[in-house]
Amino acid sequence: MKTKDKTRPLLMGLPLAELSNLLNQNGKRPYVADQIFDWVYKKDLLCPLKWANIAKDVREWVETNFRLDLPSVSWKGVSRDGTQKFLLEMKDAQTVEAVVIAAPHRLTLCLSTQVGCAMGCTFCHTATQGLTRHLEAGEIVGQFIAVQRELSAQDDSARLTHIVYMGMGEPLHNFEAVKKATGLFLEAKGLGLGQRRITLSTSGLVPQIEKLSDFPPINIAISLHGARDDIRSKLMPIGRRYDLQRLFKAVRTIPLKAHRHITYEYLLIKELNDGRKDIEALADLLPRKSSKVNLIPFNEYPGTPFRRPSRERIAWFQDELCRKGLTCTIRRTKGDDILAACGQLKTSVRRPHSQ
Repeated sequence: MKTKDKTRPLLMGLPLAELSNLLNQNGKRPYVADQIFDWVYKKDLLCPLKWANIAKDVREWVETNFRLDLPSVSWKGVSRDGTQKFLLEMKDAQTVEAVVIAAPHRLTLCLSTQVGCAMGCTFCHTATQGLTRHLEAGEIVGQFIAVQRELSAQDDSARLTHIVYMGMGEPLHNFEAVKKATGLFLEAKGLGLGQRRITLSTSGLVPQIEKLSDFPPINIAISLHGARDDIRSKLMPIGRRYDLQRLFKAVRTIPLKAHRHITYEYLLIKELNDGRKDIEALADLLPRKSSKVNLIPFNEYPGTPFRRPSRERIAWFQDELCRKGLTCTIRRTKGDDILAACGQLKTSVRRPHSQ
C-alpha cells in the first residue's frame, strides 16, 4: 500500500549516499542508487516503472516510498532582452519564481529557496510578501529540472550551465535544505555542475555564515548594500542585529580556495548610498586581495520609494572604486520589464504580460 503523499519525501532531495544507505537498509543492493540517479538526472525519466535496468521490486519500492513530482510551470514571461521568468507551483499550491538569464557561453538559473522571505530588506519586492515557508531540498532541485525541461522544449540544445541562489528567500535561513540541494547539484553522477558554477548570495546571517566551513565550496556573495552601519541598517534590518564589524568577522571564517574571492553585492540607490562617503567607506572596509564588488543599479518596482542613479553616477562610482584598488563590476540589468531583475521577484501580485 502506497504511503500518503504528504509523508513521502521527494526523491530529488536525497543525496546519493543517503539513497544508497536506504536501499541497503531495505534489503536492496546499494549500487542501484547510481542507476536511479542516472535515470532521474541524466535521462530525466521520473517514472520508476519505466527504469528498464532496475529490478521490479526496487522500482515498486521507489514508487511506494518516494515522490517524484516536479514544480509545475503555471506562468512564464519573456523579457525583451531574452530573460525568462517562471512562476513555479509546488504540490501544496505555494509558488516561487525562478529566472533564466542568457549570456555568451552560459545559461544561468536564478533559484528561489523560500516562499517569500523573512529578512525584510526595504529595497526588495520579495520582502513585501513576507515568509510563508522554506522550500525542501527536492523542491529546490526540482526547479532546475522543471525549468530545464521548459528550455529543452523550446530548443533541444539549451542547457543550464550555472546556478545562483539569488531568487526569493534568504538561502542561509534555509541552511540544511540549501546545503543538501547544493550537494545534489554538484554530484557527478547526478546533475554534475562544477563548484565555480554555483553562487550563493546571503544578506548576512552571521551564525550561518560561520557554518559555511561545513558547506560545499561554492562561490559566496554577500549582499552588502551599505558600507556604513546606519545606511545598511536602513536598507537591511539584519544590519541592526549583526553590524558590519560582526559581519566581517564572520566573513573572515569562510574557507576560500586559491584564487577565489568573496563577491560583495552593492545596490546603488540614488542619493542614499552612491556618494563620496560611501566610496571611502567601501575602500576602508573591504580587503583588496579577496574582494570583488558587484554594483547593482537599483531596479524600481511598483510602490518603492527608492530610485536608480543616473548612468553617469553609476559609472563614476565604479571608476572611483577602481582607483581605490578594488575590483569592481556593474551588473547588467536584465528582465526588468517583466519584474525579473534583482530585487523584483514576488509571487503574490498579478503577473506582467509576456512579451
